[in-house]
Amino acid sequence: MNFEEHFRGALDQLKTEGNYRIFAEVERKCGAFPKVRHFHEDGEQEVTVWCSNDYLGMGHHPTVVDSMVRAVQSCGTGAGGTRNISGNNHLHRILEAELADLHGKDAALLFTSGYVSNWAALSTLGARIPNAVILSDEKNHASMIEGIRHSRADKVIWRHNDWRDLDRKLKAVGDRPKIVAFESVYSMDGDIAPMREIVEVAEAHGALTYLDEVHAVGMYGPRGGGISEERGLAERIDLIEGTLGKAYGVVGGYITGSDALCDFIRSFASGFIFTTALPPAIAAAATASIRHLKESAEERAAQKDRVARLRARLDAHGIPHMANDSHIIPVMIGDPVKCRMISDILMREWGVYVQPINYPTVAKGMERLRITPGPLHSDADIDHLVTALSALWKQCAIAHAVA
Repeated sequence: MNFEEHFRGALDQLKTEGNYRIFAEVERKCGAFPKVRHFHEDGEQEVTVWCSNDYLGMGHHPTVVDSMVRAVQSCGTGAGGTRNISGNNHLHRILEAELADLHGKDAALLFTSGYVSNWAALSTLGARIPNAVILSDEKNHASMIEGIRHSRADKVIWRHNDWRDLDRKLKAVGDRPKIVAFESVYSMDGDIAPMREIVEVAEAHGALTYLDEVHAVGMYGPRGGGISEERGLAERIDLIEGTLGKAYGVVGGYITGSDALCDFIRSFASGFIFTTALPPAIAAAATASIRHLKESAEERAAQKDRVARLRARLDAHGIPHMANDSHIIPVMIGDPVKCRMISDILMREWGVYVQPINYPTVAKGMERLRITPGPLHSDADIDHLVTALSALWKQCAIAHAVA
């Protein structure tokens, strides 16, 4: 087999379809967010980021930065290996206690990313609980899907956010051990799960509940515990999974739950056992970020204000965006080539960075610009973005009419 020819052919097909991913080369400057430096073939320019998952700008918060710097100076840059080999760093244990408290759980367990925590936890539960069946929302994240697949447990897909369909499918499963896996805020459409109904249905069937809160932790609830905290449901959910790499502005993933559940995952999950631990400085910074957002509602309030303002301005200019109750604003394009083109023009001519979202992240025909306003976006930033989008919308409408 000519491997190079195979690789090039597959890549050429992606490019033809408009689904080839191009990464923008940028450099974040501490304290300047959402402004970043963009490097391109003709030089460099300052652009405003509108698609970051650093939702609250905590990756630049002085308290978080100072905590990381002090930890590096104290502990060095790395963890030295897996926790099994190199030991439980004290800063890891402090962070896990902080996370357990955040969600009102007995224990927490750190992973190197939110992807790994989902993959490792779901694959371990599915593989290690005899005769288990995992019931997964049809729009669950790729990390959850991969964990379920790797577990080799039987799976049942239920219609997105449809608790009645979940109820029917739980009944059909019968007396087997059941795990209901779902998210709180879905990252592409920005919709929020009917959590209370899902939890009540799962409880009625004796199912273990597995909740991914990665796009909600830090963002919702009086202390940033997510949608489950906001709706008073955290104590009724068996396992809450989250990330440190979005609203908390650092990196890493985690699960929280009972002592036995977390120890079970710790003892059997290969994605935990055989992976080098997060650097202690990461743990220190994450702890500082979580503690700050437990006490401060200022960032969340400012972020909500920015979302409301941008939505109102988009409406005023007739720019279509998907309605939801979250912080995520999908501006629908519906064509991969056009989506890429609009993104490129925004960056090149307007200094606006919004990465196009194409297949397989979203279904074909559902291509979009995913915009995430943050508390550090100014009124002028919002006006500039809307002016740019409005100009492009008019150009597209004229081109379509001529065609």
